Amino acid sequence: MSSVSEGRFPSSSVPSITPATRRTTLLTGDGVRIEAVYTPCTAGSGVAGGGASGGPAVVLAHGFTGAADRPALLRAAEVFAQRAAVITFSFRGHGRSGGRSTVGDREVLDLAAAVAWARSLGHRRIVTVGFSMGGSVVLRHAALYTAPEAGEFIDEESGTAGAERVGRRTGADKAHEGHRGRARAHEGAHTDAVVSVSAPARWYYRGTAPMRRLHWVVTRPTGRLVGRYGFRTRIHREDWNPVPLSPVEAVPLITVPLLIVHGDRDPYFPVDHPRMLAGAAGDGAELWMEHGMGHAENAADEGLLGRIADWTDSA
Repeated sequence: MSSVSEGRFPSSSVPSITPATRRTTLLTGDGVRIEAVYTPCTAGSGVAGGGASGGPAVVLAHGFTGAADRPALLRAAEVFAQRAAVITFSFRGHGRSGGRSTVGDREVLDLAAAVAWARSLGHRRIVTVGFSMGGSVVLRHAALYTAPEAGEFIDEESGTAGAERVGRRTGADKAHEGHRGRARAHEGAHTDAVVSVSAPARWYYRGTAPMRRLHWVVTRPTGRLVGRYGFRTRIHREDWNPVPLSPVEAVPLITVPLLIVHGDRDPYFPVDHPRMLAGAAGDGAELWMEHGMGHAENAADEGLLGRIADWTDSA
């Protein structure tokens, strides 16, 4: 699976916010069409605190084989909409979105398009919340896309930052001259806080039976057929080349508030993953280890989602 540079975000076809849920199609920096759904804040009039006047918005990033219309993500959106406007979307290869899933690599472009759409609708404060694969994507996105006042860019290839850099480059830039991989701050694709739920810390983990099955689905032709027809997920055939910045490498580069949430009964990623992420962040992250919780959005009950939503308000 090859990494591509973070490109410009074309404007949405939805010109303004209304109290009703709205759907649109976003175009990512590499030209993939992504389905997205806007849900206004349901507190008060349905616009207060979440409208185009500058209220906050939460962008939810689902896990692998999820989609904008899956019940678990709809439940999460309903909880977060009690406090802020919510944008959900389907990653490439999922739901009604185009393209093929790269299982966490190019998906950062999908998230960037959703965040930029939220800002184009007038929301001044954006929080990204990701689950499992989406949890790894929100970490990479927060490391790669910086706010205008930060005045610096991250070099994904070297993992360094500095105001003297004119843009950030990924390894894919060597194969794509003319597209420098700059995540330009003025595009509004940066986040103001990050929540990563049930995310892996490192790539290629096969230490649990569910992850060994997932690798079979992703890497084998028969597995990809199962993914397409059994899980309604279209998966890219190519291996990553180059390998993208890993979550644990991304975390030290994040300069906004960060919350890491993980269940102690997660069947995919044991507790060394969140501890590794929190350790890499140092004092820059808060870690919640949830007793009895399983994996990702399917295991996040309304109580936990409410506490996360409260954290996004106060972060």
